Amino acid sequence: MTRVGIGYDVHRVAQGRRLVLCGVEFPGEIGLDGHSDADVALHAVADALLGAAALGDIGEHFPPADERWRDVDSGDLLTRIVAIIAPDYNIGNVDLTLVGERPRVAPRREAMRQRLAELLGIDIERVSVKATTNERLGAIGRGEGIAALASALLEERR
Repeated sequence: MTRVGIGYDVHRVAQGRRLVLCGVEFPGEIGLDGHSDADVALHAVADALLGAAALGDIGEHFPPADERWRDVDSGDLLTRIVAIIAPDYNIGNVDLTLVGERPRVAPRREAMRQRLAELLGIDIERVSVKATTNERLGAIGRGEGIAALASALLEERR
């Protein structure tokens, strides 16, 4: 059986924090606020995978009130989620869209795809990373945060 999940996350910008998207740092950019490293991209992918497997969301598995997860590398969280779903599912593909006025993703897109593929344990050809602006509309358009949307296809192991 094939299963599809959708993930969404948003984080506001925060001075004094580094910006990490798909496990790739963007030096010189303002970071995001969050309990973990605030990697909005990996959080959306995690929720897409968990949703496809009908296993809740990232907050259920790694509650923000739990200090064990403070400032944790979101790549570590994603690899834990992959391990949770691995006995029952293969990851078919993941498609990620980042929404924000900054940073420019194009120069780092391939590094982001590579890191995401490594974390998921799949070929890079199964990973898509895209970005768009919010046309300066709303909080995202004013540069107050970054949002991410992801879809994941899981194939049941036989």
